[in-house]
Amino acid sequence: MAHVVVLGAGLGGTIMAYELRDELAKEHKISVVNNGSHYSFVPSNPWVAVGWREKEAVEVDLAPVLARRGIAFHPQGARRIHPGDRAIELNDGGRVSYDYLVIATGPELAFDEIDGLGPEHNTQSVCHIDHALKAKAAFDALVAKPGPVVIGAVQGASCFGPAYEFTFILDKALRDAKVRDRVPMTFVTSEPYIGHLGLDGVGDTKGLLESEMRQHHIKWICNAKVDKVEPGKMFVSEIAEDGSVKQAHELPQVYAMMLPAFRGVEAVRAIEGLTNPRGFILVDKHQRNPAFPEIFAVGVCVAIPPVGKTPVPVGVPKTGFMIESMVTATARNIGRLVKGMQPDAQGTWNAVCLADFGDSGVAFVAQPQIPPRNVNWSSSGKWVHTAKVGFEKYFLHKIRSGKSEPFYERLALQVLGIDKLKEIKIEADTGAPGA
Repeated sequence: MAHVVVLGAGLGGTIMAYELRDELAKEHKISVVNNGSHYSFVPSNPWVAVGWREKEAVEVDLAPVLARRGIAFHPQGARRIHPGDRAIELNDGGRVSYDYLVIATGPELAFDEIDGLGPEHNTQSVCHIDHALKAKAAFDALVAKPGPVVIGAVQGASCFGPAYEFTFILDKALRDAKVRDRVPMTFVTSEPYIGHLGLDGVGDTKGLLESEMRQHHIKWICNAKVDKVEPGKMFVSEIAEDGSVKQAHELPQVYAMMLPAFRGVEAVRAIEGLTNPRGFILVDKHQRNPAFPEIFAVGVCVAIPPVGKTPVPVGVPKTGFMIESMVTATARNIGRLVKGMQPDAQGTWNAVCLADFGDSGVAFVAQPQIPPRNVNWSSSGKWVHTAKVGFEKYFLHKIRSGKSEPFYERLALQVLGIDKLKEIKIEADTGAPGA
C-alpha cells in the first residue's frame, strides 16, 4: 500500500486529492494536510471586497467532503517538510509520513518586502478571504468619504489578473454608489505595459485593457516600483529601460489595493535541492522534484522563470488551466509509479482566463502560456461577466461534491468555442511544454 500526501487544499491541492482518489486503487491511502478545514474560492475575493458576495457563499468545509471520498485530513497545517525522512512535521507537533508527496501550498504573501504594504499596514488585499473582508470595511469607508484610490501590483508580483479585475469591479461598485465622480483612480503596476500580465500580453490584451482604462477614466503608471506606503500616500518610482528612475510619484490615496510579490511558504523554504532562492518548488517536466523524486508540486508554489527581462521584476502567473493540467499529469504519474512504471505525463501548460469587470470583462487563451504560441486569443464583452459567475458556481459545486472532472478544457471548448483547443489534454511522450 502506498501513502500519498497532498500538502495544501487550495485550488490545486483540493482537486489534486480528488484526482488521486480516482486514479489510485482503494488500498492506497491519500491524506491532505492544510492550515484549516475550509476551502475558499479565491477568484471570488474581489466580489467579497465590495460586498457582492458573503464569505459563507464562497467557502466549503472540506472535512465532510474528504471523509466521504475516503481521504484522511489533517487541518493542523505543516510546520516543516523533512524530505530525508519522507515526513511532514505538523504545527501541533505530530508527524505524517508519506511514500509520495504533492506540494500544493500556494504562496506566502511577501507584504513585508515593502514598507507599509499589506492589510496590517496601509494597503488592502484580495489574496485571502479575510483580506477581502477587511477590504470591504475599507470600501464602505471610501463610499462614506470618497477620495483618491490606487490599485495594482508591486515589483515581483506574478498575479496581475485580480488587480485588473478589482480595478474595474471597484469602479462599478463606486458608480452604483454614485460616488465615482469623487474618486480619482490610478493603476500602478510593475508590468512594462498595460496588459502584459506577466506573459508579454495575450492577443490584444494591451489594446483591450488600455481602452477599458481610458473609458473608465483610470490613469496608469507602468514599470512602477513601489518604494513605500504611508497613511494617505504611496511613493512610486517609475523605472526607465536603463534601470534609472524616470520619474518619482507621490500618489495621494485614501484607499489602496496592491497585490504583493509571492514566495514559497516557510514549511518548504531553504531546503537544498527542493526550492529555488524564493522558496518555489523545482520540478521537471513531469512535475517531479529532481533531488527528491518522491516529491511532486503543482500550482503557484512551482518555480517558473520569467518570460523575459523587464525594467521592474515581473513574475509569471500560474493560471487555473495550467494548474489543472499540472494536477492531472501528476495524478497519472503517481499512479504509474505505484504500479511500478515510470512517469510519462506532462502538463500542457495553457492559459484560459476570464477577467471579470463587474458588468463586462476580458477573456484570453494562450496555448502554450509562454510565447511563442499556437493560439494567442483575447476578447471582451458583457458575456465574460456571465461566464465568470457560471464558473464560480460550477467550481464551488465541484469542490462541494468531491468531483475531479477537469473544467478549463470544457470552458475553452464550450464557453469560448475555440476549436483549435481540441488538442488540449494531458499528453504522454509528446514533448508538450514543460517546466
